[in-house]
Amino acid sequence: MRITPLLTRFILFILISAGISYAYLFLPATYQNLDDKLRDFLFLARGVTHASDDVIIVDIDEKSLHALGQWPWERNVVAQMVQNLTDAGAGIIGLDIVFSEADRSSPHRFAQEFHIAQTLPNYDLQFAKTISLTPTILGYIFNFDKSFNSDHSTIPTIPAIFIEKNLPKMNYLLTPNGVLSNLESIQESGYSSGYLNNVPDASGSIRSVPLIMRYEDSIFPSLAFEMFRIANDAKKVTINYSPTGVSTIHAGEIDIPTDRNGRMYLNHRGPAKTFHYLSASDIVKNRFDPKAVEGKYVLVGTSAYGLMDLRNNPFDNIIPGIEIHATVIDNLINQDMLLRPDWIEIAEIGMIVSLSALVILGLSLLPPLWLFGGFTTLFFSVAYLNYYLLFDHHIIVNLFFMVLVLTVSIVSVLSMNYFFENNLKEKVKKKFAQKVSKQVMDDLLGHDNYDALQTREVEATIFFSDIRSFTAISEQLGSPERLVAFLNEYMTVMAEPIVQTHGTIDKFIGDAIMAYWNAPNHVENHADIAVQSALKQLSLRESLSKKFQLQFGINLDFGIGLNTGVVTVGDIGSQGRSDYTVIGDPVNLASRLEGLCKYYHVRLVISEYTYKSLRSPYVVRELDIVRVKGKTEPILIYEVIDNGYPTEMLREELESFTAALTLYREGKFVEAIECFNELDAKSPHLLHSLYIERCTTLAQAGITSFDGVYEFHEK
Repeated sequence: MRITPLLTRFILFILISAGISYAYLFLPATYQNLDDKLRDFLFLARGVTHASDDVIIVDIDEKSLHALGQWPWERNVVAQMVQNLTDAGAGIIGLDIVFSEADRSSPHRFAQEFHIAQTLPNYDLQFAKTISLTPTILGYIFNFDKSFNSDHSTIPTIPAIFIEKNLPKMNYLLTPNGVLSNLESIQESGYSSGYLNNVPDASGSIRSVPLIMRYEDSIFPSLAFEMFRIANDAKKVTINYSPTGVSTIHAGEIDIPTDRNGRMYLNHRGPAKTFHYLSASDIVKNRFDPKAVEGKYVLVGTSAYGLMDLRNNPFDNIIPGIEIHATVIDNLINQDMLLRPDWIEIAEIGMIVSLSALVILGLSLLPPLWLFGGFTTLFFSVAYLNYYLLFDHHIIVNLFFMVLVLTVSIVSVLSMNYFFENNLKEKVKKKFAQKVSKQVMDDLLGHDNYDALQTREVEATIFFSDIRSFTAISEQLGSPERLVAFLNEYMTVMAEPIVQTHGTIDKFIGDAIMAYWNAPNHVENHADIAVQSALKQLSLRESLSKKFQLQFGINLDFGIGLNTGVVTVGDIGSQGRSDYTVIGDPVNLASRLEGLCKYYHVRLVISEYTYKSLRSPYVVRELDIVRVKGKTEPILIYEVIDNGYPTEMLREELESFTAALTLYREGKFVEAIECFNELDAKSPHLLHSLYIERCTTLAQAGITSFDGVYEFHEK
């Protein structure tokens, strides 16, 4: 089966679309990191957006540590901070801190240790009481280490009903192994609590946050989600499952889209300190504007480097972890969290197949410049579509596999085009190599010699050859197949000397050959080389004729005409269909000279222009002064017999012919006839008979004024 470009495109389309679709579905999840990195660029392209004014961060920052001492602070200080926030009208307070150990600085501990009878304050109980009287949501940490012992930790109690709809047999939610909660007195005093875990992806960046986890067959919410639920008075939370896992979480009046594991994709606002910050020391000392926290979500956490609660997002390598909770609440408030709908995988497979088809079956048919433009347009269109869906509709589309299919498709198309263009180039080269030599072809291709193919004037030696009695040969051969076989073998043998001497075969005209030297590339001494090529062809005539006699029963004879002159050479023809050729009067004269071979009964006729251009020695006979049809000026023509110098016998024959020819031109026709007769008696030649007949005719006509020019009225 012949592999055509169309079939190759179709095979490439099937292989690429199927291969990348398979990779999309079954490659390890670590490859998702590549898509996340690309999406980070889209966030950077979008830039920083305004964070909600309803979310405030109270920061245990370096300023606070300097003012209030190292962490952990006495619980009464933390209690004072929470109380001051409550007194200022904070809507809900979330603590991104776990108080899992007793306050060692509490005075009551000293009383116990030193057996002091006086009752001293218990900071832990004071803090617990403050928690119970304020809208504070506690934080705790789930542990995923199997060796972790959580027997001493109190399992948090969540004042909400969690309903799981269409619960599958497989558990898709994250399942920790233990919990690190607050002191029992503190944990039980809080209205509710939420876990603080933010699970980074393979690159260490926080791009999604689990809103819920399953622990000991119960559902537990994150701190940010629990704060949002309570603030919106959602008594019931419904977890909706699809066959592939969690699809949405319904709380109050809103549906929150998540991935199959109950994680919400974050719509990041910007780098660190994008949200409004208040220093914890200012809150403790009550040096802040109450309006800054009134009715708002207040998160208490730390940005101090020494406390190591640091994360990263697309905008910043180091951001306080508290901002992740703030981003979750902000997204929930604005309902612009990112999502991947259940149908997105089908859509992405469709996009992979469509993009592959567009590039391989569509763009590959365009010219190179249009192909590049089309691919660039398609690439940026895919990037813009991803950007548009991400930030206008909050839909996450896998950009990595879209870029991958475009890249693989365009590389495959370019490789395919290179292969077929190379193949075509070789075919054209092979075809053109029948007109010029391999050296000429390699020179043109190797040196980018475009000027050589431009239309210009150049001195060239033009060659015409023609088979004698071709009509009779055609009739004798009988069938078209035999005629074509005869011509193909003849042309192959005759073309070889032309190509070998850096000549250019212009065309095959039936049984005739037209060629030239010194175009497209420069050929030194092109007249000599053309003559030598013609003599080489003549030297092959006898052996080729014997072969044709045995094969076809015919004798082979042909004539060659050569002329040298300035011609126009270039790509000539109609728009879209042209040929590299030569035109000009010297071309016509060369054709006429070939026709004179038959008249003068010789095989190689050259013009005086070619004769004057020769540098090597040849055995040459001056034939005549003629005026060919279509020309007004007479020219000298010569027969080239062989290379080198004549033998003694041939030299005497040529001298005798020249002497007879001189008498003819002087109008001494009777004396010329006698000389031609003597010459023909010694060396019979039809050329002698031609002149004898011509002189006889002129003598009988009584011509007295003769210029020695013979005029031809036919081609």
